[in-house]
Amino acid sequence: MKKSDIVVPGMVILAMLPFFIFPQVLNHYKELNAAHGYAMSFIKFAILATLGECLGLRIRNGMYINKGFGLIPRAIVWGFIGILIKIAFVIFGEGAPMMLKTLGVYFPGANPADVLRQPGFSGLKLLAAFSVSTTMNLLFAPVFMASHRITDMHIQHTGGTLKGFFTFMPVGKYIKEIDWSGFWDFVVKRTIPFFWIPAQTINFLFPEDYRIFIAAVYSIILGILLSLASLKQSKRQ
Repeated sequence: MKKSDIVVPGMVILAMLPFFIFPQVLNHYKELNAAHGYAMSFIKFAILATLGECLGLRIRNGMYINKGFGLIPRAIVWGFIGILIKIAFVIFGEGAPMMLKTLGVYFPGANPADVLRQPGFSGLKLLAAFSVSTTMNLLFAPVFMASHRITDMHIQHTGGTLKGFFTFMPVGKYIKEIDWSGFWDFVVKRTIPFFWIPAQTINFLFPEDYRIFIAAVYSIILGILLSLASLKQSKRQ
């Protein structure tokens, strides 16, 4: 175990402790979410999802950051992904339950999405959450994941520097370099149905204040799982 394996988790724990110790910190967090939802989404994904990539790198290569990793560019990309996911949560969170209503599913209120805001659990709430997760992951996630792969390639091709990141991005060139067969077989056919749809279904059973945070945590979990799978595969070869 390296010293960094104590320092990094320690910093994460210290950063999270105030939310559990001081109720006013959690209340302030909820107020910021309500007043500045998109900015908070940027911050949460920039920090948590980037941390997930650092943890994945630690599992694969034994270090949290290496030359060319591009910590700041990755954080910027993840921040804007957080904003896009917030937008997707609004669109599909409202639209998918309405779709169910047009298909004949009965909702007690005028706005079908209100069932996701009600406390407790019900079969109708689960169905609404599943519809949100399924439509979002089938219609939005593949495009978002492909776009994220392109930005990752740009960071790698420009050496992970901030200056390089803001240079012209040859999207057409990167599209030709992507392994679309692998993208379809693993990202679309496996992670979406077996991880993202179940995970986001559970997420939409939680109150709105926590959904973006949970989605960012999911990115950490998936990054760790993918790194462990990659490490296991490399040992077999």
